[in-house]
Amino acid sequence: MAPFNLTPSDPSPFILMGIPGLEAAHIWISIPFCMFYIISMFGNFMVLFVVGKEQTLHKPMYLLLCMLALTDIGMSSSVIPKALCILWFNLKGITLGGCLIQMFFIHMLTVMQSAILVTMAFDRYVAICNPLRYSTILTNARIAKLGLAGLTRAVLFILPLPLLLNRLPFCANHIIPHTYCEHMAVAKMLCGDITVNKTYGLVIALIVIWLDLTLIALSYGLIIRDVLRIVSKRAHQKALNTCTAHICVMLMSYIPTLFSCLTHRFGHGIASHVHVTFANFYLLVPPMLNPIIYGAKTKELRDKVGKYICRSLLPGATDFKAV
Repeated sequence: MAPFNLTPSDPSPFILMGIPGLEAAHIWISIPFCMFYIISMFGNFMVLFVVGKEQTLHKPMYLLLCMLALTDIGMSSSVIPKALCILWFNLKGITLGGCLIQMFFIHMLTVMQSAILVTMAFDRYVAICNPLRYSTILTNARIAKLGLAGLTRAVLFILPLPLLLNRLPFCANHIIPHTYCEHMAVAKMLCGDITVNKTYGLVIALIVIWLDLTLIALSYGLIIRDVLRIVSKRAHQKALNTCTAHICVMLMSYIPTLFSCLTHRFGHGIASHVHVTFANFYLLVPPMLNPIIYGAKTKELRDKVGKYICRSLLPGATDFKAV
């Protein structure tokens, strides 16, 4: 099934090709793209709505979940609407300004999400290892300041990327073999030496990933050490359940990001459609699964979400208790 071609003579300076080698299957590929995006938007907006409405959820952990939901919404919305236009209607054109803005927000939100995951690991460390001091160490105001610090770091780290791209002219070939404006995909269209671009992008990726992963591993290492000392089986199981959700989210976020970063620079033998598909994976799947994982593993949030769903389906219902 071929997509509709609504742009026979596209004047835009850049052309996003979608998934190279799989053009004939674009319509079919768009189905999971669209479904994952709808589920992601519904789940993340549900988290924001429920936490905003319920005073009992105005706690540091749920504030962090709201920050994560906002970054998930931003990351998905920076890519998927345009990707669907490519897959459905063959609307491949994008201006230079639009391309650089999209690139900035994708990478900035990725770095921001990493900072939130580090803060969430620290939050779980304090909650499990120092529960009596939790309310004094982590307040809502302190979480907000940590979130602002993470946003500032993300902006400062990523802002040089579009600035470095503007220092050299672009070659005549304005075709990007991707569904979105990824930094290295755009940098490869520059006429001139892009060593600075490649080095800066790689250094930032490694600093963010390895530094943040080290802090996360340290937090969970200390948590596991203390959990193994817990005598009560019930408390032991509760602590492990909480950590499992966080570790699942982190593995889904970091592994595809690191794979995408390294294959763009060193994976010359990897087929383009494999790389592009995997690059879309971490912008589609984690935002969809994050609210599901936390909804399933966090009983208080699960109860509140169930209550609102029950009320919407059964207007006469007054309460809901998740099993």
